[in-house]
Amino acid sequence: MNLDALQTFDKSILLAFNGGENIFLDSFVLTLTSAYTWIPLYASLLYLVIKNNENWQKIMLIIGTVALGLFIVNGTNLGIVKPLIARARPLNSPDLQGIVVSVNHYVADGYSFFSSHTANAFVLAVFFSLLVRDRTFSILMIVWSIIVSLTRPYLGVHYPSDVLVGMIFGSSVAVLIYFLYLRMYIRFSDKLHYISTKYTRTGYSFADIDVVICVLILSFIYAAFRAVLSI
Repeated sequence: MNLDALQTFDKSILLAFNGGENIFLDSFVLTLTSAYTWIPLYASLLYLVIKNNENWQKIMLIIGTVALGLFIVNGTNLGIVKPLIARARPLNSPDLQGIVVSVNHYVADGYSFFSSHTANAFVLAVFFSLLVRDRTFSILMIVWSIIVSLTRPYLGVHYPSDVLVGMIFGSSVAVLIYFLYLRMYIRFSDKLHYISTKYTRTGYSFADIDVVICVLILSFIYAAFRAVLSI
């Protein structure tokens, strides 16, 4: 398959995802794509870290590792990849003018390739999945990151290929920073495995994990409630 065929396929998937015809879904997606919607989730992840680490050295190690991951993603993407590739967003592409729909006049600045929204979501989802090691938590975090990613083609601000590369890059950075975290953590702690029905094997309380899960679910309910009100 040559480049032209791949670009045609990419545009076809974009048009299949692009919204603008369903008032409920449009509002739902607009709420999900907003970073403000997920502030309670970020706060609950911070709560999980603080509650389950016994000193500030370990807490700051995790916070610093996550910050490093986000810095790598955004620094690489905004500082190097996007200016170098300079791919216009679908809504701004001459080939797609009048074809891609702007949902409630939603726009995004800058270039399209690749999706920072997606990469940032996958950094958080994959890193915390590796950190916490709970199946239900991991599945929900990955599902969350995928849903957040899919809002971007729906809104017409990213191609599916932008999202796919964001997923791969964000996941790769998450794995990289996790092993960096693990290497530094081992230096001042030997408590890597917990044997308890109340904790994961990395020492995270199931009760505190449930708090994060509840916040995540309630955030989706909030988005749905706002969408209902918009009808």
